[in-house]
Amino acid sequence: MYRKIISCAIVATILIVTDVNAQLKHSATSAFPSYKGLVMAGYQGWFNAPDDGAGRGWNHYHNGKKFEPGNCKFDLWPDMTEYKKTYATPFKYADSSTAYLFSSYDKSTVDLHFKWMKEYGVDGAFVQRFVSTVRSGTSLKHNNTVLAHALDAAKKYHRAIAVMYDFSGMRDSTDVPLIINDWKNLVDSLHLTTGGKHQPYLYHNNKPLVALWGVGFAGRKYTSRSIRRIMDFLQYDPVYGGCAILLGVPTGWREQKGDAGSDTAFVGLLKSADIIQPWFVGRFNANNINDQPKRIAADLAWCKANNVDYVPVVYPGFSWHNMYPTNPTDQIPRNRGTFYWQQIAGAINAGVGMLYVAMFDEIDEGTAIFKVSTNPPVGASPFVKFETGIPSDYYLYLTGKAGAMLRKQEPLSLQVPLPPTISNKN
Repeated sequence: MYRKIISCAIVATILIVTDVNAQLKHSATSAFPSYKGLVMAGYQGWFNAPDDGAGRGWNHYHNGKKFEPGNCKFDLWPDMTEYKKTYATPFKYADSSTAYLFSSYDKSTVDLHFKWMKEYGVDGAFVQRFVSTVRSGTSLKHNNTVLAHALDAAKKYHRAIAVMYDFSGMRDSTDVPLIINDWKNLVDSLHLTTGGKHQPYLYHNNKPLVALWGVGFAGRKYTSRSIRRIMDFLQYDPVYGGCAILLGVPTGWREQKGDAGSDTAFVGLLKSADIIQPWFVGRFNANNINDQPKRIAADLAWCKANNVDYVPVVYPGFSWHNMYPTNPTDQIPRNRGTFYWQQIAGAINAGVGMLYVAMFDEIDEGTAIFKVSTNPPVGASPFVKFETGIPSDYYLYLTGKAGAMLRKQEPLSLQVPLPPTISNKN
């Protein structure tokens, strides 16, 4: 009851200070009216090169030191074959030739990534928007540029797109106006949700979907009260509100154990969201993967009882040795796609109606599903290679198959659906 009183007071304040003749800026619908039946991937879009015009150097490729073999922070080397614009690096292949990387700041890079989504049947992407980078002018320019390119590419290739605010590093209360103003700016400057029924922005429950990631985790400096202020604005503001909310929460969200905090107001946030998305990266591995369907089933039961939709996170593997050298290389192996497919099949079998893939392009933590080099550079920085016979586009192929089986366009296979290029004997 206390939460409801606070929420109603905030909503009343919003209505009082806003023009009574105001109306929502969002279009009534979009080309993607619901998340249900879709497989969406997270899109970081945070990689830079010194000459790309963004002024961020080798951002997210280096670890704060000189960018060179032995000093980098990513474990997968992208397959650079199809990129139109590339940048020479100090890294070398086994034949001593120079290795190149891409910049997410380039329009051609984002276009290629969304082209792959269409070619392989990945339905779209949540473009990540870290609150800490929204504070910085240089980072904000980069983020806005990447999002604008992603919107163009989503329209071009008929892919769904949505914004995901990541609260990692958020300061309590002082960053709330920052996020509110940022959403206003995106709606006004990029026409994010105002393109009519053919726009690519993802809707859910007939409303533009905004994801808020990092809600309810233990050890965060911000509180449920701050999250509530953001949610009330997005849901009830008479001009920029009227949005559906996806909350990215800990694996232990129901029990408020493990990676979850113990804030009693957290449950109120959950019940007023449209979708709950627990974070499973690193929580499941080859040893406990059979526990995943059981957890999903229990999560789904809670969500059904509270009239909230649910989407689990699936990921192909994990490795961040070059970022944190004390961690092993290939920490959670992909095992020829078996680990990824066990999660996908387990989730679909449990009855989920949508999937979230972590991530499309995150080579930092080794979770990327986009095309990865099968012949990475050699030297002081070890890069994870797929197993013999596994092609660079394998995980794009599997993600497309996941969408087809989620929508029952193909029967669900509990075994990895191998592409024609891979023999069962490999």
